[in-house]
Parts: sequence; C-alpha cells; structure tokens
Amino acid sequence: MKTVVSVSLGSSSRDHRAAVELLGEEFDIARIGMDGSIDRAATKLRELDATVDAIGLGGIDVYLYAGTKRYALRDGLRLLEAVKQTPVADGSGLKNTLEREAIRFLQDELEVPLRGRKVLMVSALDRFGMAQALVDAGADVLFGDFIFALDLDKPVRSLGEFEQLAERYLPDACKLPFQFFYPTGKKQDRPPQPKYPEYYAEADIIAGDFHFMRQFMPERLDGKVVLTNTVTAGDIEELRSRGVARLITTTPDFGGRSFGTNVIEAALLAILRKPWSEVTDADYAGVLQALALKPRVIELQAHPIAG
Repeated sequence: MKTVVSVSLGSSSRDHRAAVELLGEEFDIARIGMDGSIDRAATKLRELDATVDAIGLGGIDVYLYAGTKRYALRDGLRLLEAVKQTPVADGSGLKNTLEREAIRFLQDELEVPLRGRKVLMVSALDRFGMAQALVDAGADVLFGDFIFALDLDKPVRSLGEFEQLAERYLPDACKLPFQFFYPTGKKQDRPPQPKYPEYYAEADIIAGDFHFMRQFMPERLDGKVVLTNTVTAGDIEELRSRGVARLITTTPDFGGRSFGTNVIEAALLAILRKPWSEVTDADYAGVLQALALKPRVIELQAHPIAG
C-alpha cells in the first residue's frame, strides 16, 4: 500500500482520509490541516519526510503562473525545502493538465457552451491552465485576482492585461506572508463576508479556488455553475442552499469528497516514482489517461440544467 499525505495550511476541520485503488494498487490518502501555522506545517513535513510515499502541500502554492512565467512564493518555498527525501508537490503541475482537461470535459461531455459565456475566474494565478483554456474556448472571462486575493476592486478582463499586471506586481508580492493573499486556518470556517456581488451576479460560471470564491460569496447564486477544486459535504450543501445549479470539481470523489490537486499530484508522483522536478506534462498526461479520472458533477437543484 502506498501512503500519501497532504499537509495543509487550511483548517483542521476539513481533514479527511480515504482508501482508494489506483491502477491496481491500494492508496491510503490523508489530509492534515495546520490551521494556518507555517511553523507547524514545516514541523509536520519534516516528521513525514522519508516515512510516506509522497506529500502534498495544501492551502498554499509554491509557484504561481502567468503566461510562460513562473513566480515562487517565499512561504511556499520554505515548506518545499522542509522535505529532503520524499517526493512533494503543491498541485500546480497537475493543474496545467488536469484542469485544462476539465474545460474540454465541460464542452464535449457535458455539452456546456463556453463561447461568449460570462465566467468569473476568482484567481487565475494559481489555476492559469484553467483560465487559459476558458479563454481559448471563447469564454468572456473576468480575472478576479486583485479582487479576491487583495480585496481591491480591480477587475481584469483580458489575458494580456492579466499577464502584464502579474509581471509588474508579483515579484514583490510573492515575498509577503501567504496569509496576506489567501484565507488559511480558521478563516476558512467563518461565514462568507458578502462583497463585490456584481461580479458574482453577472457570471454564468464561477471558477477557481473554492476558498477564494467563498470568502465574499453573496447569499444567492441562483442558476450558477461552480467549477472548483476541494469541497466537503458541508460545502456542497452550502452551495445548494444558495441556489447553485451545478457543481463541478476538477478532481474526483475519493471517500465522499474531492481532494485538492496537491493530493492527486502527490499520488501521481508515488505512481511515477519520480521527484517533482523531473515530472513532465507528458508524464502527467500518460498517468491521467491510464487512470481515466473525470471531474465530479453534482446537480444541486431538483431540475438539472441543460448546457
């Protein structure tokens, strides 16, 4: 049996463990929340090093992407460097393959027309593959990175402008504590603080990291499609109560919930038996094809939406 552990800066209330079979091999997969503490996360990573088959870094990114450029976050690098022997990943490598495939799945298998569809991409920096695939599909995408990461009312509506702003601001911003950008620890448990409702209201599809979209989520999201990553049973019911019509998670159901991309990427590292730095997009694509993983689709209202 292979063991994969995600050490997350998120709330411990979202911890989960599941036994799954991948390519004929049993996996014990667990997520452990550190309630926002970088120090505790680094200590846990050092404890796990050389004792498990692969490790995921959850609730934080090591690298952010915009166009062809990669930006390293100070706190993410600190956690990455705490692990010396075990393969470790933050999910960013897999996002570029798995989440692009999710957009194809929307169009081809769910028959969701994307051309001209209004999409609120709450954060493109940590899911650039998804954002680029949506733009390539003809969607009208609003990039909400400044709005939802920095709480600045600065919508960006073109990929070119987004890449220019990233190049201008990210080198300095990446030196700041990660909690400055992203709700970690107990902040993930507090109720949403509604703000910027107009951007939610105009969107047909709300896409990206769940915690980014939830922190300012309005009371009603009637008829919306949500495309996201990690959700618990409680998150699903919350979205249902707000009127969301369809929920799509880019990762499948493992033991009653979807894990983050960092967990799936760590599992792939255990299968590939390669360090993260040596894995290519082709490696990921080959294993994903063999696994035949598909997004999880949940119709949240009594009458499923068409397209």
